[in-house]
Amino acid sequence: MTLDLTTELAATRVLAVIRGTDTAAAIATGAALLDEGVGIVEVALTTPGALDAIEAIRSAAPAGSLVGAGTVLTAGEVADVAAAGAQFVVTPAVVDSIPEAVRRGLPVAAGALTPTEAYAAVRAGAAAVKLFPASLGGPAYLKALRDPFPDIPFVAVGGVGLAELPGYLAAGAIAVGVGGPLVGDAASGGDLEALRARARDYLAATRVTPS
Repeated sequence: MTLDLTTELAATRVLAVIRGTDTAAAIATGAALLDEGVGIVEVALTTPGALDAIEAIRSAAPAGSLVGAGTVLTAGEVADVAAAGAQFVVTPAVVDSIPEAVRRGLPVAAGALTPTEAYAAVRAGAAAVKLFPASLGGPAYLKALRDPFPDIPFVAVGGVGLAELPGYLAAGAIAVGVGGPLVGDAASGGDLEALRARARDYLAATRVTPS
């Protein structure tokens, strides 16, 4: 059965982006996030040992959670992350990895900023469009993008802090992707308890109806 990434994102509302400097810390970060109920995590391939981290996090992940790979640029990287057990792929732009992931049945959240890029991402087979960097235009820009593209599922990524999260959801994002503001330095050996507290705060914020 093909994974319906957009449905899962819309249900969870938070995609955690793990990007760090230490493999073991990245694995511990993923485990802590999943344990706190952040049900969808991606490990950026810029993290040392990212493939090992994906495999380890996936092998220990609770039922119903999803583990994917981020910053996937090439067809070769798609093959690598698929072998590691990644369940979905995230890109920073409209790149060569998208059609290869689609061919393999891996759903893609493809990075795009402009209307042209968003349309191209969907035409290439992306299941969702990662509006990146979302902070450049904020929720108002997302709303403007959605006016001509009401059927494109947008995930706002890049500079989405707790204060900004409700605005993106109110503007129509099905979810937000959060790296630094949520993960902090945990994936580089930082405080996991502080990470857990931030995770609880983010999940609580998704349950607040924007005014």
